[in-house]
Amino acid sequence: MSNTQIKVIAFDVFGTLARIKKKISPYKKFIQWLHRQGHTPQTNDAMMVMSIDGNFQDIATHLSYHIPQAFLDELNSELQAELAQIELFTDSLPTLKRLKENGYKIALCSNSATPYGNYISKLMRDIDLYAWSYEVHACKPEPKIYQYIIDQLSCQPDEVLFVGDTPLADVQGPTSFGMSAKLIDRKNGQMLHDVLMDFL
Repeated sequence: MSNTQIKVIAFDVFGTLARIKKKISPYKKFIQWLHRQGHTPQTNDAMMVMSIDGNFQDIATHLSYHIPQAFLDELNSELQAELAQIELFTDSLPTLKRLKENGYKIALCSNSATPYGNYISKLMRDIDLYAWSYEVHACKPEPKIYQYIIDQLSCQPDEVLFVGDTPLADVQGPTSFGMSAKLIDRKNGQMLHDVLMDFL
């Protein structure tokens, strides 16, 4: 990989730039409720939910279900509590600022439900492109979400470096598409400068 060729650095969000300190998982509870309503469980149910733009009721309506108000209130309460548990890693904003100063365009590419993307967008404003699964209507490692980056930033796949913490979504998906990719291991204390030193 030639650094002179890279023009865009695309980042996964959760586990890479941000973390949820204490997971409450309201969307998992929501999916379990869908199954009890008769929605046939699918291996990609989480991806389906993250590719629909909207709140719990919007997604339920899309699937022709109605959420009882008490349960909807419970889900929304848990969602707000989980959003309050989101924090950026200390090196995230300084590293992105440095990369931008060095001339790279920055993209965030995440499989996320709508409220999480909205929350992160407020925390991380100076971004060239947000590629949220619910806006693109596709989830990593589907090629469509990587194509969105290419189309929106008018670049070629070999001009993009993808950085993330999930081998399938953040390495195999992007490299199959023609991008470069680097894996970050936050759980073992790896920092962004450890994987991006050639670009800083």
